[in-house]
Amino acid sequence: MGDLALQIGEIATRSGVSVDTVRFYEKRKLILGVSRSQSGYRLFQSETVEQILFIKQAQELGFSLGEIKELLTPGGAEECNRVRDLLISKLAQLDDQLRKIKKFRGLLADHLADCESELRVKGTDASCPVLIEIGHHK
Repeated sequence: MGDLALQIGEIATRSGVSVDTVRFYEKRKLILGVSRSQSGYRLFQSETVEQILFIKQAQELGFSLGEIKELLTPGGAEECNRVRDLLISKLAQLDDQLRKIKKFRGLLADHLADCESELRVKGTDASCPVLIEIGHHK
């Protein structure tokens, strides 16, 4: 365990979040090991920076705060199974999103080709084939 020496502003600066975000994570029990100084200031362990960086990265990858809390909850073999199941589920979600993105990318590429063809053939008399196809233009 790290030293209980870092105040909230230092934790926020080192982890690249606002002080309010640190307080929010503490309230949601996403970061642990918080104590108070004699004067009432929050004191954090140095590991809190790594915890917050993990939370931010997990959020960027689509994990909800509830899922992140599950990942951070200790529990031995049960914990490992829980994390494994959560990761399997998240990978399936990401695979589904990738399939949808690839399909939509193909559609956009087809629309771009249609636009370029229309402009090449008709020039300034061109009508946007994409808008015609989706019913927004006649």
